[in-house]
Amino acid sequence: MTKLIFLNLPVSDLARATAFYEAIGVTKNEQFCDGTASCMVLSETIHVMLLTHDKFRQFTPKAIADAKRTSEVLICVSAESRDAVDATIAKAESAGGLIDPSPKQDYGFMYGRSFEDLDGHIWEVMWMDVAAFQNAQAEMASA
Repeated sequence: MTKLIFLNLPVSDLARATAFYEAIGVTKNEQFCDGTASCMVLSETIHVMLLTHDKFRQFTPKAIADAKRTSEVLICVSAESRDAVDATIAKAESAGGLIDPSPKQDYGFMYGRSFEDLDGHIWEVMWMDVAAFQNAQAEMASA
């Protein structure tokens, strides 16, 4: 059985956060949504659960981190190409996200950029040419 990943993110304004994710191309699954949660489908195996703070508190006794001030987690997703990385970043910027809170990464075989969503959660979008990466590793090992 394929494992599914559900990222649970606390959001201050559910409707606004849902609109942001839809604007960057993430699909909403109404089957798992209500006034406290939006299930956003990133891929067949990755879902992002946007949860109001009250809903999020039902799952943890810990205080909710202010992601605009504190790093809680860095989420990285793959992209099909360098252009797809830039396209996702452009969508995030158009939807009101903060662009490139971390420096761009360009190693030739790997290219990545990042954005912060409206609640400060940092997403990295990466493309990698796996064959070129393996060749670079082999060259470094033999040097």
